[in-house]
Amino acid sequence: MSSRLKLCVAAAFAVSAAGAQAQYSDNVIKIGVLNDQSGTYSDLAGPGSTVAARMAVEDFGAAKKGMKVEIVVADHQNKPEVGSSIARQWFDVDKVDVIVDVPTSSVALAVNQIAKEKNKVLLVSTGASVDLTGKACTPNTIHWTYDTWSLANGTGTAVVKTGGTTWFFLTADYAFGHSLEKETEAVVLKNGGKVLGRVRHPFPSSDFSSFLLQAQASKAKIIGLANAGADTISAIKQGAEFGIVKGGQQFAGLLVFLTDVHAIGLDKAQGLLLTESFYWDLNDQTRNFSRRFAKLHKGAMPTMGQVGVYSSVLHYLKAVEALKSDADGAKVVAKMKELPTDDVVFGKGLVRQDGRKIHPMYLFEVKKPSESKGEWDYYKLRSTIPADQAFRPEKEGGCPLVKG
Repeated sequence: MSSRLKLCVAAAFAVSAAGAQAQYSDNVIKIGVLNDQSGTYSDLAGPGSTVAARMAVEDFGAAKKGMKVEIVVADHQNKPEVGSSIARQWFDVDKVDVIVDVPTSSVALAVNQIAKEKNKVLLVSTGASVDLTGKACTPNTIHWTYDTWSLANGTGTAVVKTGGTTWFFLTADYAFGHSLEKETEAVVLKNGGKVLGRVRHPFPSSDFSSFLLQAQASKAKIIGLANAGADTISAIKQGAEFGIVKGGQQFAGLLVFLTDVHAIGLDKAQGLLLTESFYWDLNDQTRNFSRRFAKLHKGAMPTMGQVGVYSSVLHYLKAVEALKSDADGAKVVAKMKELPTDDVVFGKGLVRQDGRKIHPMYLFEVKKPSESKGEWDYYKLRSTIPADQAFRPEKEGGCPLVKG
């Protein structure tokens, strides 16, 4: 293992039982959590995703079933070449069976091809590119939590219909940002809006002043933030300093997580419209799960990306148990598509032929400080997007796995 990979491999956790089942490769089911552990996306995924994966193993009851499960963790630093190196090391040397999470679409797309090549499994929770279930779809990958189509259609449609008819895009300059901008622009135009301009910023970035000045000068009603994590937080905070919202323009966060709103504060984030697949305060089941998670993760409520890791790992283990094997990645994914999904965070759902996990999406509005009853009480539900409408129609994606 290279010195860089030694630094990347952050930790390993094992859940074991006596007499591991012989039909599992190397007598262990090894799960790799691959994400940003310390940078731009560390709050929305990072160590919290590891907590979620461990909760899934525990809730599945692996130890009681005599199934030995090990979780390894690595930081891909949001770099495709680092993510690819870790994936190859894990698959070839460390005998990892499934990689989960993978924020940063460029990394997810790179690992997607490696998982196919090695016939392993990739479960993407926080990578957003819709290509994962389109032209880049494979029999070895499932896209779990959200994607750029669902985000664009949820937020973009709602904003245009409520008067946000002119847009300027502030876009992260890599695959995810480009995809989110493209999908949202299509929604804006379809609903009668106009795009007045766009600017692409380096990823990651800390100084948005020149980009915000261009957005301000455009006079667009809506500044669409086709970025995420620390980039979204910085853009909104710096935008407040420029008086953008006070001047009559509004931000539309095209991928916003609960941890982003927590970092921005309700005073600056209030009124922001956003689309998510999960919120901790939706119902009794989500509240109970989230309080368990918070006790294990510094009091923080989970993001949709983190619960996506929980949900995907839980379903993966159910499929492996049904097959009585984890050896053939494509067969495991086929079994995951065959079995209906059901858990406390997303409820009942399914996985389509193209690898798209289906569940409802929700349009939320960030509360005013006066409306919040306490820490993490940040959203009010504006509308629910039914599961059959929340994601791109299967036949429109161009995935070669889709038949009929």
